[in-house]
Amino acid sequence: MQVFKFGGTSVGTPERMKDVCKLITDDGTPKIVVLSAMSGTTNSLVEIADYVRKGNPEGAGIIITHLRRKYRAHIPELYATEEMRQCTRQLIDNIFLDIHDLCSLKFSDSIEKEILSKGELISTNMVTNYLKEQHVKAVLIPALEYMKIDRNGEPDMHYIREHLKHQLNANPGYDIYITQGFICRNAAGEVDNLQRGGSDYTATLIGASIRAEEVQIWTDIDGMHNNDPRFVEGTTPVRQLNFEESAELAYFGAKILHPTCIQPARIAGVPVRLKNTMDPFAPGTIINNEMQEGTIKAVAAKDHITAIKIVSSRMLLASGFLCKVFSIFDKYKTPIDMITTSEVGVSVTIDKTSRLAAIVERLKKIGTVQVDHEMCIICVVGDLRSENTGFETVATEALRDVPLRMISYGGSNHNISFLISMDDKQRALQALQDTIFAKSE
Repeated sequence: MQVFKFGGTSVGTPERMKDVCKLITDDGTPKIVVLSAMSGTTNSLVEIADYVRKGNPEGAGIIITHLRRKYRAHIPELYATEEMRQCTRQLIDNIFLDIHDLCSLKFSDSIEKEILSKGELISTNMVTNYLKEQHVKAVLIPALEYMKIDRNGEPDMHYIREHLKHQLNANPGYDIYITQGFICRNAAGEVDNLQRGGSDYTATLIGASIRAEEVQIWTDIDGMHNNDPRFVEGTTPVRQLNFEESAELAYFGAKILHPTCIQPARIAGVPVRLKNTMDPFAPGTIINNEMQEGTIKAVAAKDHITAIKIVSSRMLLASGFLCKVFSIFDKYKTPIDMITTSEVGVSVTIDKTSRLAAIVERLKKIGTVQVDHEMCIICVVGDLRSENTGFETVATEALRDVPLRMISYGGSNHNISFLISMDDKQRALQALQDTIFAKSE
């Protein structure tokens, strides 16, 4: 069995929903299909919850009415029979009545999460009803019946595996199993969400739980490109990535799966394929445990980076210096992206600056501190093991005319990273494209 996931844009209109239904039924093989809320819905639900937080149920009611009217207008476009139109209209009305009821309660995080869950509940019911009208053997399996996180906010894999199995066994013989992405229950049984990748995470958790043949993530782009096409000319799709390469690219800004949400598939050895709903016959990008040796795969960039340099003559031979530096960042729950060291100093980068002032204040007690804002990390990813000589030279040679603030190499077998000013980002990306991938063609 395969697992397909479609995001909000892919189910953003009745016509798009029909296209998705054609995609998932074309080959006649059984699938679990994970759907997000229709595009724009979650933003409206966030706005509704914000009005409730501010104690303004009337403001929430206006947004609810507008959103409900929008959905009701989709019904005659999606369904051919009056029977299914009426059935879906009643279902949507009931969900919006639930939202109204939630808005009358005292605001809490759990109330907000219940409100946010309604988008996925609507889209999955609409698609399931359309498939039934088309005489497809389809059934809705509610994510809230099997998707659960533990007290630490991590997926409860044993619970997910057992309860998903129960849902499938209770509904045998169907071709298509529709379910919701993003939403789940927490350890207390309350409606919650998965965070970190949302619906993509749902798909890979399901894929790992059932040992799927493949998880397919359908978006509106042709897989993963070897550079950012918004800034660089001549990019091409990457047809294969190792899970580790994918994680590196995602962490450093590539438009690809969140590095956390791909882990269930990696551990279970389930391939993940990125596909394009606008061009379904394109091969996309497959992510698996295979490694193409001696190959540079892609370049990614992470913007709005802050660099911090701490210099102290007392650092020389002082074994506890780095421990003191790291403990300060740990105290303020601020992760470090890059790090380089010398005899008398250490430079690090961060992308979360909400606690920067407090961090700098503490660092000044152990050394002189210099802070550079609006920097960019350029990350070159591929088979960069030390025995593959020359790749790091090609990358640095490509950037010979770009001022480099830091270089990080050797912390991973898949990545060499450069810290530059954001002003130099576009020409650095283009230079790497022209040098690395021109050489590989």
